Amino acid sequence: MKVKSGPDILLLPVAVGAILLALAIGLVVYVVASNKGPALPAAAAGIPCDQLEHTQVHYHAAIQIMADGNIHPIPADIGIGGDPAQPTCFYWLHVHGANPNVIHIESPANRTFTLGDFFAVWSSWSGTKQPLDATHVSTFTLTPEQKLVTYIDLGDGKGAQPYTGDPKDIVLKAHEVITLEITPPAVTPPPPFTFTSGL
Repeated sequence: MKVKSGPDILLLPVAVGAILLALAIGLVVYVVASNKGPALPAAAAGIPCDQLEHTQVHYHAAIQIMADGNIHPIPADIGIGGDPAQPTCFYWLHVHGANPNVIHIESPANRTFTLGDFFAVWSSWSGTKQPLDATHVSTFTLTPEQKLVTYIDLGDGKGAQPYTGDPKDIVLKAHEVITLEITPPAVTPPPPFTFTSGL
């Protein structure tokens, strides 16, 4: 029986090392690709999902959804594509997990944005329709005994004021607080909202 020696023995560790390196690179590529999350639609309500946040127009509005007398927080990271730690894109209307219920309006151009636009972005981002009408608020469906009552607090010292129009038409403004309350029970006035420092 002949024992191998010389160059044949040296090639074995190199070949095994190359195979292990290729497997490690493949694993890294797989992990990065699977953490990106699903691809988001390019635009919702004419609002694109851009690679960077914009600062030309930058202000914040808040939304409170109330049902059963309690505030139900909206999901964190609405409008942010991919892993929030390494986003792949941002819709011009989005929510950061660090600022619950705060809509960040960050656009490269001055234009009017509405609550309906935000719900369209929410629908695109989640992949599930998030309706806003007389009988629906996101995942809440009103019963015949319930009513949607909308309030707007413009931060002008007057407090929350009833809004009787279509909530989708509410124009988003700086430091505006929009409360969508499913009644009964009625919480009048709705709880105040405080923007964190820096917003």
